[in-house]
Amino acid sequence: MSVLPVDYAIRPEAGEPFLQADRSTPCLLVIFGAAGDLTRRKLIPALYNLLCERVIDEWFAVIGYSRTEQESEAFRATLESAVKEYSRTQPVDPLVWQSFAKRIEYVRGSFEDPEGYNALRQRIDVLEQGFGTGGNRLFYLATPPAAAPQILHRLQEAGLLYDSSDETPWSRVIMEKPYGRDLTSAQELNRIVGEVLDESQVYRIDHYLGKETVQNILVTRFGNTIFEPLWNRKYIDHIQITAAESIGVEGRGRFYDQTGVVRDMVQSHLLQVLSLCVMETPISFAADDIRDKRVEVLRSLRPISGDGIEKSVVFGQYRGYRDEENVDKDSRSPTYVALKCFIDNWRWQGVPFMLRVGKHLKARMTEISVVFRPVPHCLFGRDDVCQTLDSNVLTIRIQPDEGIDLKIISKQPGDSLQVGTVEMDFSYSDAYNHPIKDAYERLLLDAMRGDATLFARRDEVEHAWRFVTPILQAWERATDRYPAFYAEGSAGPVEADKFMHRYDRKWREIV
Repeated sequence: MSVLPVDYAIRPEAGEPFLQADRSTPCLLVIFGAAGDLTRRKLIPALYNLLCERVIDEWFAVIGYSRTEQESEAFRATLESAVKEYSRTQPVDPLVWQSFAKRIEYVRGSFEDPEGYNALRQRIDVLEQGFGTGGNRLFYLATPPAAAPQILHRLQEAGLLYDSSDETPWSRVIMEKPYGRDLTSAQELNRIVGEVLDESQVYRIDHYLGKETVQNILVTRFGNTIFEPLWNRKYIDHIQITAAESIGVEGRGRFYDQTGVVRDMVQSHLLQVLSLCVMETPISFAADDIRDKRVEVLRSLRPISGDGIEKSVVFGQYRGYRDEENVDKDSRSPTYVALKCFIDNWRWQGVPFMLRVGKHLKARMTEISVVFRPVPHCLFGRDDVCQTLDSNVLTIRIQPDEGIDLKIISKQPGDSLQVGTVEMDFSYSDAYNHPIKDAYERLLLDAMRGDATLFARRDEVEHAWRFVTPILQAWERATDRYPAFYAEGSAGPVEADKFMHRYDRKWREIV
């Protein structure tokens, strides 16, 4: 197989963008759990980059809230080091940072102590007047989901939440995953959140949806007539979605041993990507029109339960996992899972969707591969020759090298009729000069704008758990079963390859 170079000719369409990206509105951002890694590695670097690009309104400020004992000056110094280490914009511009640092304050308090929220309110009053944020408030819960009900009730008691996000001033809340541990806990969390907030105020974040190539799935499908007519059971053999990580649990042993890969990745990231990949055409690009179609996909997933778990799911664990800090020495928590599922609707009936995700694999790679059906009749000699030809495959690369490639069959040069496969490759970094935003940059900006398109809705979360929970329950009941072990740096357990061979298919190589 060879890769064809592509001569990129990017021709912007005349006129205004289809959806104009506005600047953010003035607001105050309060980060709960501000002393944690998420704030240092993602949130503050994302805000700094948005300031560099001048897309955040100048009337903007940040308050970090955590139980850690420190002053605002020490908090700013910690964040400055984080920006220098994790920001995609380097070197750090001292003028931009100085302007940003003046807008950052810190409040010490526990999640349950009302006095902490009184101190927070006083600091909010000062910053809202000093920076003219108009009373708009965005609360980011960079905390375990179990802390969310207590935080929300304390915010309500302190008078820091408004009734709706559709009016000015507004208040909105961003909530991190995992949103519950199963269907029952997710429904209960939704019920509690609904007592405090209107659904329009809740932004359940999944950073995968903020990635540029994930957003491009819909444009690729619905903006190109060469793809959409083929996007169905008649032409597609199967679809693979892979999310491979080259690292292990990285010091998160206690969290991961209680959560596992299914809760951490399948219920959120993979099902969100799947729903975008196969959803029906929305009537518009409005947030709820798109989310309605994503929910339809989740509702149509065929349940996997009982004996179906044995036939449709492979659980794996990398060999050194039990030696990780804070991991049980007899842990059954999977760090890898491969599963086959079906969507019971007119378009996709009978088409298998092969999902796999794992830690400590041979490379970091997230992609969607649409494998088309083979040609119906062999014209190139013996049947065994034709059977060696690969199918056409359209691959959308989500990370690390964002782009799209298409594998096609082509005649090789020469007098004889000899055919082979070639790949036509499009890379975002080669085609566009504009830097690709980090997912958190896009999602923070959308929350400030009030655009919920890339955030999960209440019913969306519950339908995802409705599919995943029976799988988890079957695994947790089967205490005599252990995950298939695989070597660090491999492609996963050999059982996953055998799983594909049973269906006369093979995984895409992890490279």
